[in-house]
Amino acid sequence: MSNIGSYEDRLKNFAWSIAEDELDYKSGEIINIGWYCSDRICQKGKADKIALYYEGFEGNEKKFTFNDVRLASNTIGAFLKNLGLKNEDRVCLFMDRIPELYFAFLGVLKIGAVVQPLFSAFGDESLFVRLDNAQTRAIITQNKHLSKIRKIREKLPNLEFIIVVDQVRTKKTENREIGFSLEDTPPVEKFTIFPTKAESPSVLHYTSGTTGQPKGVKHVHYSLISQYLTTKWVLDLRDDDIYWCTADPGWVTGTSYGIIGPWSLGVTQCVLDSGFSAPAWYKFIEKYKVTMWYSAPTAIRSLMKAGDEVVKNYNLSSLRHLASVGEPLNSEAVIWSERIFGKQFHDTFWQTETGSIMITNYPGMKIKPGSMGKPFPGITGAIVDSKTFEPILETGKVGLIAFKPGWPAMMRTYWNNNEKYREKFVNGWYLSGDKATIDSDGYFWFIGRDDDVINTAGHLVSPFEVESALLEHPAVGESAVVAKPDEVNMEVVKAFITLKPGFTASSDLELEIMNFIRKKLSSLAMPQEIEYMDNLPKTRSGKIMRRVLHAREWGEEIGDISTLEND
Repeated sequence: MSNIGSYEDRLKNFAWSIAEDELDYKSGEIINIGWYCSDRICQKGKADKIALYYEGFEGNEKKFTFNDVRLASNTIGAFLKNLGLKNEDRVCLFMDRIPELYFAFLGVLKIGAVVQPLFSAFGDESLFVRLDNAQTRAIITQNKHLSKIRKIREKLPNLEFIIVVDQVRTKKTENREIGFSLEDTPPVEKFTIFPTKAESPSVLHYTSGTTGQPKGVKHVHYSLISQYLTTKWVLDLRDDDIYWCTADPGWVTGTSYGIIGPWSLGVTQCVLDSGFSAPAWYKFIEKYKVTMWYSAPTAIRSLMKAGDEVVKNYNLSSLRHLASVGEPLNSEAVIWSERIFGKQFHDTFWQTETGSIMITNYPGMKIKPGSMGKPFPGITGAIVDSKTFEPILETGKVGLIAFKPGWPAMMRTYWNNNEKYREKFVNGWYLSGDKATIDSDGYFWFIGRDDDVINTAGHLVSPFEVESALLEHPAVGESAVVAKPDEVNMEVVKAFITLKPGFTASSDLELEIMNFIRKKLSSLAMPQEIEYMDNLPKTRSGKIMRRVLHAREWGEEIGDISTLEND
C-alpha cells in the first residue's frame, strides 16, 4: 500500500504536524532521534523485526533486529556516559560502514551528545581541521584508522577519548586510547535517554566552501520531522520494504536517509561495506531482495558503463522504487534505468545544510528526464535573481535556487561561524549556492554551482582546502584548483601548479603530489590531473583567477579579463 497520495493533494493539505502526529510528538515534549529509531520501534511491536542486514568487505554477514539496535545503542550510550561524556559534547564517528557505526550514531544521541560523523577515507589533515573546529571530546574508530589519529592527537587538547571498537576493553591509557568491544560488553537493557528537546543539537556534518576551512553544519533533533516524512513520501518506504541507501554515513545522505529515515519508520535496511563493482551491487540487490534503492548518479553512470549484459545475470525483479541523490541525474540515466530495470530513477535535490529532501521527482508525478522535479510539500522553493534576490517569474531564466526558511531539518547554524550562516539568508530566502531554471510546468532544471566548489561523485570538495594542502608539498610554488568535466563522476579535481626552483616537471612528481594530497586530505580531494605552468593567471592585485582556468577546462567563454596582470 503506497504512503504517498498525489502530489497535488499533498500540497493542498500539507502541515508538518502530519509527521508530529504519526510520531506521537507534541511541541515542547522530549524528542530524541536515538530513542525514536530504536526504543519506539520496539514499543510498537517490531522488536524482533530485522533492522539491518550487513555484509562486510570480506563477505562476512550479520543481521540485527530492532531490539539488537536498541540494546547496542544503549550499551554504547552507557559506556560513553560512564566515561563522563555528557549532553552537547561532540563525539566523532570515524569508522567504515560497520554495524558499530550505525549503533554508535544512535548511542551518542541517546546521551544528548552531538554526533560528528566523518568519512573514514579522510587523511590526517582533513580529520584534524574538523576535530579542531568542533573541539571534539571523543572519537570512536577502528584499529585501521588509529595511525591517522595518533599523528594529530597532540594538537587536539580537547580530544580526551579515542575509543577503538575492535580492541578488547581496557582501562584508559596515557595516550587516551580505550578499547571497546560490543561483543565483550554486557548489553544494557534499561537506559535513561537524555531529555533532548526540538532545538537540542543532534548532528554536526562538515561541508566544503570556496574559501576558508570546512564548515560544521549544526542540526537539531527536530530534523526528525522532515526526515521521517520525506522518507515516507519521497522514498515511499513501506513496512515490508528492504531498503538500500548506498551512501556512507560520513556524509549527510548516509545519516538522514541511511539511518534516521528508515529506522524511524521501522523499515529493514541493508548495508554493503565494500567498493563499487556492478556485479557485486547487482548480486547484493538479488540476494537481499532489495525493493527500494537510493543511490548516486555517479554509481548509476558507472553501472551504465559496465554495460547491459551484466544485468542479465541477476534477478532484480524485487526492485519497486528507485531514487538518486548528491548531484544532477542526467536524462540518459533515467532513460537507461527504465529500459534496464523497468523503473525510472527519481532524482532528489537537497544539501547538508537543508538536512532533508527539498526538490524531488515525487512518486506518481510525471518525470521529465534530467529535471530535479518540484519542491516537496511544505517547502517554498523559487529561482531568485543573483543581484536583487527577488523571485524570477520568467520561465527558462537562470537564477539561484532559494527556499523560504522554516522547515524542520534546516541547519541552525555553522559551528562557531554564525556570520557565514547569516550570509546564507538574504531577502527572506535561504540561498543554496546552486543555479537552475524553472519551466512552465514548475519543474526545476539544474544548471551548476554559483561558486567554485567541486562536486565530484556527489561529494563537495573545497578548492581552497586542496590548494592549501598542495602548497605544503616541497615542490609546489603556487597552486590553483578547479573542476574538470568527467563522464562518470560529473566533475573531478584538476590542479594547476608552478614549481619551486630546483624541481623539474615529470610524471613521477605528478604521482607523488597526487598521493601526498590523498594521504593528507582524501581520495576524493586528490587531483586526477596536474598541469604544470610557468605562471598562474592572476589579477593585478595578485589574486589567482580560477575562473579563467575553469572556463578553459569546460570550453566556456572566459569573459572579462581586463584585470589580469599580464593582460
